[in-house]
Amino acid sequence: MLALLCTRIGTPDDLVLTELPDPIPGPGEVCIKAHSVSLNFFDTLIIANKYQVKPALPFSPGAEFAGVVESVGQGVTACKPGDRVMAYCRFGAAREKVVLREGQVITMPERLDFDRAAGLCVTYGTSYYALKDRAGLQPAETLAVLGAAGGVGIAAVEIGKLMGARVIACASSADKLGFAREHGADDTIDYSGEDLKFALRALTRERGVDVLYDPVGGAYAELALRAMAWDGRYLVVGFAAGEIPKIPLNLVLLKSCDLRGVAWGAWTERDLAGHRANTAQLLAWEAQGKLRTHVHAVYPLAEAAEALKAIARREVKGKVILRV
Repeated sequence: MLALLCTRIGTPDDLVLTELPDPIPGPGEVCIKAHSVSLNFFDTLIIANKYQVKPALPFSPGAEFAGVVESVGQGVTACKPGDRVMAYCRFGAAREKVVLREGQVITMPERLDFDRAAGLCVTYGTSYYALKDRAGLQPAETLAVLGAAGGVGIAAVEIGKLMGARVIACASSADKLGFAREHGADDTIDYSGEDLKFALRALTRERGVDVLYDPVGGAYAELALRAMAWDGRYLVVGFAAGEIPKIPLNLVLLKSCDLRGVAWGAWTERDLAGHRANTAQLLAWEAQGKLRTHVHAVYPLAEAAEALKAIARREVKGKVILRV
């Protein structure tokens, strides 16, 4: 089988495409022929050894994918050869065939195509877990989303609207904010030209933001925290800006607000039943047309380096897919 491999720590240009023996599923395992693999910002970090997950070399990037079950190991009952499935695996998906535990594999609705399914698990899974399980977002609350045009950002915009919140999309250009409005944002802030703290306070009539969804970090974090409402919940999702901010904890005290981490990948392993239940809800919304996984671009497996560089340059709105 063909596989995209990280054989040394480096950049997207250091990835190599090579042939590997076909995998054989063991007891309780499923072998899936991958069709579409979704890339995420953390894939740019994991190949540079800058992510919390540090696989042994060599490994394939790609944490989520969709395809068709090719074969199953002894004792597998949840799926069978020919089933259309999707899965999350932290890394290792950018190859023609992937073997996973049965519990990691989720059957797809027939009407959902492989590209959209591949892009659903991480971004929408992260955002739904963040807003439902970590923030307890309530109808009529105000949700502000930083990096609102990116993969997790646009997912948070859509899910926030589905959960009944007023959504303020924050991004770095008018084009990205227009994209967020198309996906349901009520208000927008261009933080490349506006003071984020004052803009959030103005849009909430000085009350502040109930839930702040932050996959960006950097210089925006403290500004956003200063615009939190009493009893607000600040969700730490990631650091796409490249800098991990140092937060003055007196702000948390003065506003009686919470800082809440969103470690979705680790949670899926600790609560597999919860992950599967959340994914089932997301799939139902997607099948009903209530979610619209946006595929920004599709690349062949051989052009994975270009896809990852586009993500690193923050050019992507929604998801980037590798077609295997």
